[in-house]
Amino acid sequence: MSKESDSLRTSPSVASLSENELSPPPEPPGYVCSLTEELVTKAREELQEKPEWRLRDVQALRDMVRKEYPNLSTSLDDAFLLRFLRARKFDYDRALQLLVNYHSCRRSWPEVFNNLKPSALKDVLASGFLTVLPHTDPRGCHVLCLRPDRWIPSNYPITENIRAIYLTLEKLIQSEETQVNGIVILADYKGVSLSKASHFGPFIAKKVIGILQDGFPIRIKAVHVVNEPRIFKGIFAIIKPFLKEKIANRFFLHGSDLNSLHTNLPSSILPKEYGGTAGELDTATWNAVLLASEDDFIKEFCQAAPTCDSTLGLALLPEGLASDAQCDDSMRAVKSQLYSCY
Repeated sequence: MSKESDSLRTSPSVASLSENELSPPPEPPGYVCSLTEELVTKAREELQEKPEWRLRDVQALRDMVRKEYPNLSTSLDDAFLLRFLRARKFDYDRALQLLVNYHSCRRSWPEVFNNLKPSALKDVLASGFLTVLPHTDPRGCHVLCLRPDRWIPSNYPITENIRAIYLTLEKLIQSEETQVNGIVILADYKGVSLSKASHFGPFIAKKVIGILQDGFPIRIKAVHVVNEPRIFKGIFAIIKPFLKEKIANRFFLHGSDLNSLHTNLPSSILPKEYGGTAGELDTATWNAVLLASEDDFIKEFCQAAPTCDSTLGLALLPEGLASDAQCDDSMRAVKSQLYSCY
């Protein structure tokens, strides 16, 4: 690592001292690293995480939160703050901004984040709209499988699907392994019609992408789309303008070519629905994992909201979290795109 990158990771209180002049602080009993030696090495190489300085870095971020956002209602636990440092490769400033965005996003979209708990989403979970495959990919990434065709719009609004996705991401990111390895998304668009696609307009798209890119501490390593109909061209036309180039380059469209999918996700980890050898697609196991976490989500998302800190205004929101009015014109334009693609 260069001296310049090392300096970016140095707390203001120790900026004038070199690492050789300091003794690494002992890790308190509140945090116990669960990473294997292999993942510790991977985190060092890919995320600039130095185990010997891990708690010093966490303390630096904690000090920044207390100084710059003293009224921010957030956990300052070591394990929680580590999620944000890892997601931004231990760049203090970027990790702090991500943490602020994380809370701003939650406050800006109450219909998604209020009362967010597994028992409130039993209809979504029962539909089979999403699950997490039991096996990770060769890089150790969990695979989040989405099946929009399982959603019936007359049963519940699209925001319930988004709530279920966010709930799943919150559960996944609790694992330090996921914090280091990231996740992969497998989206099956088989049978998605024009009427269903029209529910996912620019306003929804910008909000969801704004959260995933700039408001949640998770690394999305790839998005694999299968069985996409012609209408997907219109859907992707909605999504792409809001994607950062790095994320856009991680989208892979396979159509009905499962051999193409298997070059990225081996058949050994996939259910037979996608040409795999891992048995039938199982949604019940992941549903049970979420439902067993009910108390954790009640504690985190179902308490009375504190008075909003004035420093967390719209100016700090990710670009994707715009108002409805800002998206009216683009919504009309996209509708015509959808019809022409169908």
